[in-house]
Formats: sequence, structure tokens, C-alpha cells
Amino acid sequence: MADLSIRIDFGPDLRVGPGKIALLEQIAALGSISAGGRAMDMSYRRAWELIEELNSIFGKPVVESRSGGRKGGGATLTPLGLSLISRYRAMERAAAAATVPHLAALSEEIASAADQVELPG
Repeated sequence: MADLSIRIDFGPDLRVGPGKIALLEQIAALGSISAGGRAMDMSYRRAWELIEELNSIFGKPVVESRSGGRKGGGATLTPLGLSLISRYRAMERAAAAATVPHLAALSEEIASAADQVELPG
């Protein structure tokens, strides 16, 4: 069956979608922007750019980073960052539940079309 993906457009170049949310989740789980980026096969620079985009959209930080030291640096999500994940995932669940019959119908149309294709031979 098909999957539904949510992207929220707050304006031109002001988007929140599955990639940024997954990055926040990885940072929360791993305690580091660089580790979160690596887990998603992206550079630290790219991960930081995405975090800066989120900070710009909301006007305040979604991640709090700590400089290196004896125990090394790290990062944690701010209350806003945690809320962003929670609200996004709630919207995702609500949208998925609301679209189940429509996605199922579209998947059936695709399966029906595939069944009607004649194989050469």
C-alpha cells in the first residue's frame, strides 16, 4: 500500500518535512548534530544548515549545542524542538488515519491496471 508523507510549507523556503524531523529525532537519540547527520548520510555542515533553517522558521533554537571539552560536545533538543517532533508526528498520524480508504483505493487502481497489462509471449 502507498505511504503518505507530510510537508508543511510556512512560506517560500520555509518548510518542515520528514527529513528535518528525522534529523531532529536522530540528534535527540544520539546527542550530537554530527552523529545525527552521519546517521542520515549527511555532512555536519548540511545537518547544521537544516537546523539553522528550522531556527529561522520558528525564530528560536530547536537544538542546543554544547562546545567540546573534557567530555566532548553534544546537542540536545530544546522544548521547541521536542514539541516540533511531537506535533509533526501527531499530524502525520491524523493524516494517515484520514487517508487510509483513499490510499487503499488508489493502490487497488494501480494493482488493477497492472493486472490488465498483457505480457508479450
